[in-house]
Amino acid sequence: MQHTTNIRFITGLLVIVLLASTIGTSIAPGFVLIIEDIDTDETYIRHPVDNGTTFAVEYTHSVEKTRVYDEYQVSGQQFVNTRMEFESYGWGLPATANVTNRNGTFVYNPSGPITTMSELLLSPGRIANHTLIVNNERYNLVTQTNANDVRIHIERQSPMERVV
Repeated sequence: MQHTTNIRFITGLLVIVLLASTIGTSIAPGFVLIIEDIDTDETYIRHPVDNGTTFAVEYTHSVEKTRVYDEYQVSGQQFVNTRMEFESYGWGLPATANVTNRNGTFVYNPSGPITTMSELLLSPGRIANHTLIVNNERYNLVTQTNANDVRIHIERQSPMERVV
């Protein structure tokens, strides 16, 4: 009798472990967009993202004093700069790119990537007022980071981390 009970318990436990491992591996891993301090590695922002998620950095150009919008798309643990919007030509902006003028805003939206990167180093400026936009949520990078230099990157997030 004791032997039968032990076998049933072990069989039940194996079924639970098998189901848990099957469910755990069937949940696709996700990613998290991380903004962290370059010097201390302190994490300021962690925002869950998926492959294909679009995010942007918006700021005021330091010389031209006009709006710049850089759009990126998550591609695994990298991101692809896919689009730019700016209101005047200035240092660091694509002066020779084929742009479309939409109501006074130059839109650079090439068919292929502008650039692909695994990290973006940024110095949030009080005049530039750098803002991160993810899924229509806006983060003022100047206030969130106290204007400290940051590294923006993507980390893989396991299925268990997504549940927690």
